[in-house]
Amino acid sequence: MKLTTRGHYSVKALLDLALQPALQPVSVNAIAARQSLPAPYLEKLLIDLRRSGIVESVRGAQGGYRLARSPREISLGQILAAVGEVVDPLPRHHPQAEQTEDWVTYAVWKRLSQKMKDALYSISLEDLYFDARSWQAAQGDDASFVV
Repeated sequence: MKLTTRGHYSVKALLDLALQPALQPVSVNAIAARQSLPAPYLEKLLIDLRRSGIVESVRGAQGGYRLARSPREISLGQILAAVGEVVDPLPRHHPQAEQTEDWVTYAVWKRLSQKMKDALYSISLEDLYFDARSWQAAQGDDASFVV
């Protein structure tokens, strides 16, 4: 499975928010600058994530976006669903009744698809954060933490 731009940018933005002390709100422009993302596109993604209850917006001079819940409580599956990512290896495949092998293949892919969805919902934003930090540590002092 490969994340689309929507999924990839959303995860990067949420990891950036997870880095903020006491989950302080962060402006779209600050996230965009740190993560090298286009601010207008990021704003649209954050609106989708807000509608899904993953982030919340704070108005005012010190406003911006922050996580609505702990990174431990936000799954990769929730993030992808919020921005319209679909994990379905056979989105338009309908097996033909007269071909048994078509049904077998379909059943196998359907089971694999469900396992993938289960895995995506079991991976938390906190897990991704620690994975990124581990990768950074393995790279040494020269690596900057841009997700």
